[in-house]
Amino acid sequence: MRKFNFLFLIIGVLQLISCRTDELIPRTETEEVTPSEKNSIKGFYLLNEGNMGSNKCTLDYFDYESGVYHRNIYAEINPEVVKELGDVGNDIKIYGSKMYVVVNVSNKIEVLDAKTAKRIKTIPLQNCRYLTFKDGKAYASSYSGPVVLDPNAPIGKVVEIDTLSLSIQREVTVGYQPEELEIVGNKLYVANSGGYRFPNYDDIVSEVDLNTFKETKKIKVAINLHRLANDNYGDLYVSSRGDYYSVPSSLFLVDPVSGKVKKDFGVAVSEMTIVNDKLYYYGNEFNYNTHSYTKSFGIIDVKTEEIISNKIIDQEYVDAIKTPYGIAVNPITEDIYITDARNYVSTGFVYCFDKNGKFKWKTEAGNIPAHFAFLYK
Repeated sequence: MRKFNFLFLIIGVLQLISCRTDELIPRTETEEVTPSEKNSIKGFYLLNEGNMGSNKCTLDYFDYESGVYHRNIYAEINPEVVKELGDVGNDIKIYGSKMYVVVNVSNKIEVLDAKTAKRIKTIPLQNCRYLTFKDGKAYASSYSGPVVLDPNAPIGKVVEIDTLSLSIQREVTVGYQPEELEIVGNKLYVANSGGYRFPNYDDIVSEVDLNTFKETKKIKVAINLHRLANDNYGDLYVSSRGDYYSVPSSLFLVDPVSGKVKKDFGVAVSEMTIVNDKLYYYGNEFNYNTHSYTKSFGIIDVKTEEIISNKIIDQEYVDAIKTPYGIAVNPITEDIYITDARNYVSTGFVYCFDKNGKFKWKTEAGNIPAHFAFLYK
């Protein structure tokens, strides 16, 4: 009898383990959101940041050929990863056959197979932020210190990663709390925020020579820099978040060769993307004096360097989107994607509009949907 009881106990434990394993691995949810579309882009990944400290960074995928949206695909594809993607997804880029996911508070870059989202390797990097690529190398910005407001927060850096060995090869010191970065010719530019050193923000775009991997120029722009994008004409578009009190957010046009600010557009820009010579942006500017947010949208013609529209989508959806948090534009169809983080705690949404800003579809995403990466065939 004792042997039978012991046998039943073992069977029960195994069943509990099996049930627990199934419970711990979230299953991918799918939803058909639109008819099939066929072009040279297979689909896009959407990285959901997840609220800091919640360990809820997730990865979604939309398939153009089936019109199906897949939510939270990473855990099921990578069941051996105990904590899944981690804490706060900050950037996602595809380069070659690999996809790179920056997980900020977890201090790592996850390298995945771009077609399958299967993890290849984890690259540790403290307080990593954003990525750009050139000639088989990845370049990542890093705050080089813990996530904490500190007037003595350390100066930041950019590291160079070989995309074959997936190892860090070189690093260079730049400004304080460096954010987005771009490459023009053989120069790398990174926007420094100094956000941890409030109220002593940084106001510099650092120029790094890729041959020597040394900082060669400091371009003074505005305080608390964040977004940075380059156009086809050698210029940089750099956003400033201001100080959230009396200094407003704005977008600046910079000539990196002369180091001069060519123009202040006077518009708040939280995020932007340049596609087919048009810069699409939205602003969701917060002010501590009023404790309120101000939403704005617009399009800039980067060839003429002029704002050509102060709207992207119909007003009905400007009102419906509570907290715009991500933007992307399909370079083939020019369909526009905007995410809504809502209250930063509940499930967010992704909206799709055609190139004229007319609504096409909407679906649930994850917690704080934010960053897009298009997958080509």
